[in-house]
Amino acid sequence: MENSAPAIIFDRVSKSFPGVKALNSVSFSVAKGEVHALLGENGAGKSTLLNILHGVYPDYEGHILLDGREARFRTPQDAIKHGIAKVHQEIQLIPEMSVAQNIMLGYEPKKIGFIDHYRLRVMAENLLARLGSDLDPMSKVAGLSVGEMQMIGIAKALLHQVQVISLDEPTASLSDKEVESLFRVIGELRAQGITVLYVSHRLEEVFKIADRATILRDGQYVGTYAVKDLTRADMIKKMVGRDVSAFARRNRPRAFTDEVVLRVEHFSRKGVFSDLNIELRKGEILGFAGLVGAKRTDLMRAIFGADSRDEGHIEIKNKTVSIHGPRDALRAGIGLIPEERKTQGIIRYMSNADNIGITCLEKFTHWGLLNHVQKRKNCEEYINLMDLNPKDPDYVTDRLSGGNQQKVVLAKWLSTKADILILDEPTKGIDVGAKAEIYNLLESMVSEGKSILLVSSEMSEIIGMCDRVYVMHEGVITAQLEYGDLSEEAVLHYAMGGINK
Repeated sequence: MENSAPAIIFDRVSKSFPGVKALNSVSFSVAKGEVHALLGENGAGKSTLLNILHGVYPDYEGHILLDGREARFRTPQDAIKHGIAKVHQEIQLIPEMSVAQNIMLGYEPKKIGFIDHYRLRVMAENLLARLGSDLDPMSKVAGLSVGEMQMIGIAKALLHQVQVISLDEPTASLSDKEVESLFRVIGELRAQGITVLYVSHRLEEVFKIADRATILRDGQYVGTYAVKDLTRADMIKKMVGRDVSAFARRNRPRAFTDEVVLRVEHFSRKGVFSDLNIELRKGEILGFAGLVGAKRTDLMRAIFGADSRDEGHIEIKNKTVSIHGPRDALRAGIGLIPEERKTQGIIRYMSNADNIGITCLEKFTHWGLLNHVQKRKNCEEYINLMDLNPKDPDYVTDRLSGGNQQKVVLAKWLSTKADILILDEPTKGIDVGAKAEIYNLLESMVSEGKSILLVSSEMSEIIGMCDRVYVMHEGVITAQLEYGDLSEEAVLHYAMGGINK
């Protein structure tokens, strides 16, 4: 592929979000008619780069050249007009319409002002034939598998005569047979001279389908390599490539004991996670590592009762408990700090005192009346404990910085005196200083005998803060690692579905 003319050239592409440099002067080229993999850990910048290419983020630094000409798309529709399309992992289709109608939606052929249904069917048939698909163009979309819906998405892209198609985690919800069909279609696209950008955490797929791979790390370009020249270990080493010890570390003696305070057995939810067993010890920070689609959040929500499960039971301090909703979890002494704090962690236009006190209003209620003075005193206690700024119980939580909002969410659950806290991406979107404060709070909590389930996509947190780590891959626990055995290479190996070394 090296001798082919470039279809795409990324030239010093940079993109920043508030407090985050998502891409830093990334430069590489993609040859015409190749399958080019984009690899990197969560947060490496892969999706940001694709969103720039597809016009989702028109405001960026640097240049993108298509067939030697500079292109800067303002919208995804603009990108499609210039031959660049993205097939999303979750295809949005109209279930009550036919396959052909969904493919041609918005671009239906007309005859004297009316839709020409014969031409619509024939055009859809031709597009599906190019993909080698045996889908009936007149059948309804309702009831189709995810893989079949993906074929419709690719057919829609071909309708616009695109020359570049990107696939972001395309096999995350596919069966093995559907993966084989997708790979066959990708081979057909390559044979037709169409360039495919392929993002996947499944390295075995990259070796099967990709010609070259570009690796990004922390928003920076690492290198572009012929896949045949790399091993799995090479890829992982290039994706990791940094010392995590400088980011997050324990500053106090480890506090866990042998006492098991939470036991989850045979947890299953059809199509999501299967036969999961975990144990949490008193005073332990128990990490859950994994990549996109690992289903860690789904497991945590099921433990908390926010989502249902099909099988499994929970024991707290060796007693079986029945948790069918968040109220049950709260009574059992479990709190959840969710990943999406703005939509699930706080009530935006409430004050700090109201947000912190909302989980334990019964403490401030007497004879059916709410004692606002007590609620305010409760807030002041946690303002001082957590060094919340500004130190005002009446301040609207939504106006706080991200780090201070996260402190409010933590305080809300600490107010309940819960002994087991589930923290899902607790430092997402907050600055380094606020992260250090959160880490200090975690250590304070476990030193006081609380126990923590920590879901994090930041390898530095997993390795630096956890006493033990379960690694998950597509709803299955692939490894359990003690803190002495933690390394980025090991965690990433198991997170990508690797078996015991």
